[in-house]
Amino acid sequence: MINAIGRRKAAVARVYLTKGAANEVIINGRALNEYFPIKDIAQKVMDPMQTVQSEQTYTVKAVVDGGGLKGQAEALRLAISRALCKIDAAFRAPLKEKKFLTRDAREVERKKFGLRKARRSTQFSKR
Repeated sequence: MINAIGRRKAAVARVYLTKGAANEVIINGRALNEYFPIKDIAQKVMDPMQTVQSEQTYTVKAVVDGGGLKGQAEALRLAISRALCKIDAAFRAPLKEKKFLTRDAREVERKKFGLRKARRSTQFSKR
């Protein structure tokens, strides 16, 4: 069993990869299509496995916490990519080429005092 962690925005994903015959992705005790009903978001999770043509060989069990659906899916993608690199070093080049191993460092900017949002100020009134 290989484990890895991926993060994106406020989402944290812990992934456990085991070698098995079944193509099974279980996230927080639910199936992939049940947890991510939107196909585009579910596809992001499977992208690293399809890149290295190993979707039939590994069973993925994941625990995801925090953030929204898109952030969780991208955290899962990073965690699966890192786990696949631990399994075989030859997987690193194709995953790095598609930028699946790059941690996206963009976070939400904090709100400042005296402003409405992070950068939005109050409306100017001439009179």
